Amino acid sequence: MNYKKTNKQPYRERFRQCLLDYTDERLWEQSYLKAKCKELNLENEYKRYQLRLWISYLTVFFPLFIIVIVGIELVALTFVQYRGVHYMDFFFNGMTLLMVTSLMSINFYESFVSRHRWVMVVTSVLSAYTVVFFDIAQNTYYFYNHGWPLNSSYDVFVLCMIYMFLPIPSIRGAALLATSVSMVYVAYFLHFIAFDQNNKVRSIHGLDVISVDIFHYLGFNMMGIFFRIMNDTMVRSSFLDRHQFIKEEMWLRHALRQESMLVDSILPPQIAKPIKNSIKNKIMQAEIEFERFSMGVSRRSENFMAIQIHPDVTILYADVVNYTHLTTTLTVEKLVKVLHDLYGRFDVAASQFKVQRIKFLGDCYYCVAGLAEPDPDHAKMAVSLGISMIANIQEVRAERGLDIDMRIGVHSGSLLGGVMGEAKLQFDIWGADVDIASRLEATGKPGYVHVSGRTLSNLNTGDYIIMQGTEKAQKDPVLQKHPMSTYLLTSAEIRDSVKSTAKGGQARANLNIHTLGPNRNTHIGSLDSVSDELRGEFDKMPVGGLDFRILCCRRDKIDRDEEAKRQLGNFCVAFRDSSLEWSYLEQPDFIFKSSMLLAWGIGCCLIYIQVVTNKIICTTCIVIDLFAFSLLTALLCISWYKKLCWWRYGENDFKDYNEFSCKIFHLFEKIQHSFVLRITVYIMIIVCYYMVIFLILINCDQSQYELDFIESKLFHYEMDRDSCFHPWAFTNMMALVIGMSYTFARIPFALKTIIGCCEAVVYLLIVSFQYVFIFQHSSTTTPYLRAEIAHCTRVCMMLITMYAKERQSEFNTKMNYKLNVDLQKKQKAADVTNQSIIILLNNILPSHVVELYLNSVANHELYYENYRMVSVMFAMLINFQMDLPSLRVLNDIITEFDRLLTSYKDYYSVEKIKVVGCTYMAACGLDYNLASKIRNTDLRSSSYQCEMDRVRSRQTSMSIDFDANRNQEVIFMMTTFGLDLMRTLSVCNKAYAGRPFDRALSTGEICIGISSGEIMAGVVGASQPHYDIWGNPVNMASRMESTGLPGHIQVTEESAKVLEEFDIMCFYRGLTFVKGRGEIPTYFVGIDDNLQFISRRSYLPSLSHSRDSVSI
Repeated sequence: MNYKKTNKQPYRERFRQCLLDYTDERLWEQSYLKAKCKELNLENEYKRYQLRLWISYLTVFFPLFIIVIVGIELVALTFVQYRGVHYMDFFFNGMTLLMVTSLMSINFYESFVSRHRWVMVVTSVLSAYTVVFFDIAQNTYYFYNHGWPLNSSYDVFVLCMIYMFLPIPSIRGAALLATSVSMVYVAYFLHFIAFDQNNKVRSIHGLDVISVDIFHYLGFNMMGIFFRIMNDTMVRSSFLDRHQFIKEEMWLRHALRQESMLVDSILPPQIAKPIKNSIKNKIMQAEIEFERFSMGVSRRSENFMAIQIHPDVTILYADVVNYTHLTTTLTVEKLVKVLHDLYGRFDVAASQFKVQRIKFLGDCYYCVAGLAEPDPDHAKMAVSLGISMIANIQEVRAERGLDIDMRIGVHSGSLLGGVMGEAKLQFDIWGADVDIASRLEATGKPGYVHVSGRTLSNLNTGDYIIMQGTEKAQKDPVLQKHPMSTYLLTSAEIRDSVKSTAKGGQARANLNIHTLGPNRNTHIGSLDSVSDELRGEFDKMPVGGLDFRILCCRRDKIDRDEEAKRQLGNFCVAFRDSSLEWSYLEQPDFIFKSSMLLAWGIGCCLIYIQVVTNKIICTTCIVIDLFAFSLLTALLCISWYKKLCWWRYGENDFKDYNEFSCKIFHLFEKIQHSFVLRITVYIMIIVCYYMVIFLILINCDQSQYELDFIESKLFHYEMDRDSCFHPWAFTNMMALVIGMSYTFARIPFALKTIIGCCEAVVYLLIVSFQYVFIFQHSSTTTPYLRAEIAHCTRVCMMLITMYAKERQSEFNTKMNYKLNVDLQKKQKAADVTNQSIIILLNNILPSHVVELYLNSVANHELYYENYRMVSVMFAMLINFQMDLPSLRVLNDIITEFDRLLTSYKDYYSVEKIKVVGCTYMAACGLDYNLASKIRNTDLRSSSYQCEMDRVRSRQTSMSIDFDANRNQEVIFMMTTFGLDLMRTLSVCNKAYAGRPFDRALSTGEICIGISSGEIMAGVVGASQPHYDIWGNPVNMASRMESTGLPGHIQVTEESAKVLEEFDIMCFYRGLTFVKGRGEIPTYFVGIDDNLQFISRRSYLPSLSHSRDSVSI
């Protein structure tokens, strides 16, 4: 993601306005992910992938379960002193192992289970209750037959088994099963209390102990539910990511076809091919510099020019009468609708008559017949189109109640056609016959087609009503250079109009415009082929686990899986590529709030168990408990505050929060995005847990406990155990903390493993050395097995179980991350070869318009905007003849202008609108936010930066608020760009002056006109999208150029006053006649012989009298 420096003032304003952005977190909400899967019709595919995942979990569960059962038996065989009654353990554990493995083996038949998904649930329920039944049966047998009050062996393990390994698709179903198992164990404990006549089991299953067990089970159930929710969230997120990347690949395969259609909609085929080849060559030559080229930056010394000669064509020029009145009276929405309706009709008619539309020039629409391919009827086609256009505009006039009409001029001859420059490539035509067609339109009569005698000679006169041409045509100086007769034509028959569709013309209907934008969610190709391809890619997603297919599956498929697994370490599942591992760890944790909710819940359970276990009330205990609870609660509030605000004000996107809320949001986001802070919070939580746990150790009077125990045995009374903690409560708390240490999300697996192992080692030291007497004289899980061994076995079993679970989850998460990284690289590499689509789009429309326009087209809407302050410039090159040598020079100059243009995109957007003949049209202020999107900070215009620094320093010394002129700065920007055009032209003139064959071309001059104010912008046209701007500033800038003088920049009075605020001298020219406005005061921008702005501040003292007259 690209970041750019921003100005201080906008940053402070943005900081002051604290808004809630819950977008990223929303993408990780389980409800959103489920809805997204259903929206994309992926739920069935997800269930297939989920089934593969559950089978992979079973491949981990089977060896784990065998290790646990066999391990417990080995421990019993090793440490039990009297094995005479141990044969029943073998029976119960053997039956448990046999029945569970038999039941769960059914789920390895993937095709059968996929058709009968209830089998997974039934086998899971039966397996869970099988473990519970034999565990309780074993304890019951020993209690009633041998008087052994034993503790349960598998209560914790079976809860982990249900949540983490058994294939129960529903989280609710897993929670219900685990809750019922917990209730069965609690009922089993209550049964002993009810039927214990000799008080043998009070120390094991007393009411206080049962309440501890209830909270212990509650903690494990919360942990299990959290694991299932987070696992489902991670899996669904990875699944949707894979779907997105697969769709991206499919889009890339269709990009070339879309590219060809797009090019054909912009340029004639004979011009499009060399343009496309040129773009491809530039991309292949410099992939690293591609982005700079896409913005128009080229470092090649040779300029590309695609111009062709067309010897036998017919040119049509059409002008909308009263267009200026239209653009100044209608709203932007109505104007764009009218123009789109009108030009859309023209495009459809042009397509029907096989006429190539060239471009719009405000009110002018011109096109050529016989251009794309030779056509002997090109004159007839052009005239027929002209008559159809008149019929269309008359229909629009009647429907919309507008006072508009159309003048049309048509002439047959030859022309030069092609593109110039390297930014905003637009096809254009030049030549004497083009000028004649333009003048025929200008001297024509509304409602008629004004044709030359050459065009009339190619028509069947019986098809038309023919009248003599206008008197203006006979007096026109351009037409007088080529003596000819002109005629006014209209159709002998009434011609129907052609209605354009609101959704675009024929060419656009074929162009799949969705695939050109950043969100390419369109369906490409047939649904069957897409589904098959998606299913094949989803089948490649890794599921981890142990691969039992090696005996039955193809070697190549196994090799692909093994190759993927070799990229990860065996023990800690870390990427062997350290940079990739670090990139994975630096990902933000958008489920941090869920982890904190679980941490808070586990903390509350531990505090309760500690309070119940510690019968002695101490100040230290109260303080530490309150500290731990307060810290956990504070972290919980910080992590959930944003969510709560979103729940309450989610619909109000512009809700402005106070400073306190803003600080909470900022702190939470820092924790989310900071790997170090997440580790810190994780360590703090673990430390809090152990502070609570060790309270029951420090309050234990071990000496008193030993004395009470000995006396109870000597004098045969029931000892008071309140002097020390309950050993199994401590063990269960440790098991809970170990589980929590592994379950906390987005923490490195290696760190979790290290902390888990350290916790187990510390526990073993406490049991074996520090409090060995207490643990030795607690209940055990197997007859004649030392109690401390039973305690250690439970903790070790918990550690192994959590390690196996977390390693499986970590493996799947990391493999999906790695595959997504690989797909992104592949997409990026493929994108480089198809970037000409983006270049072409940006050569039709301004950069900031492309995405908005695509969204508008996708929604079948018209794109238009209204701007309060935009500066418009017309710059006309003088002394150019429209022949091939002159066009070559003109192309070089326009190319240099385009290269200069890129330098101005780093501050404000100076957009090239179009080039018409020798006139270069640009506008400034169409996009204020473009600067943040530009990466090439080294391309800042040195002249603009110099001028801006000078203005800033002088305004500071004059105590002028620079930021107050922010909107008016576009005028200064546009004027500086105009001055740079003059400087560029001067350099070009000097370069051509040294070439004898081009010496006549080295005297070119430029005349520039600038005007500013409110304008309208939009995209119109059916077959070829065309971006244009309208409004009084556009008209006035054109008049400033046409009435200006070579070597000068002429501006209106309003613009001159603004420029004076920027310390630029403006000289009063006088009253200048402007068509449609009469005589208005105009000004020349002060420019010295070195092509530098004349400073008003330094010039004012010597010309104070002159400036007074200017002010008047």
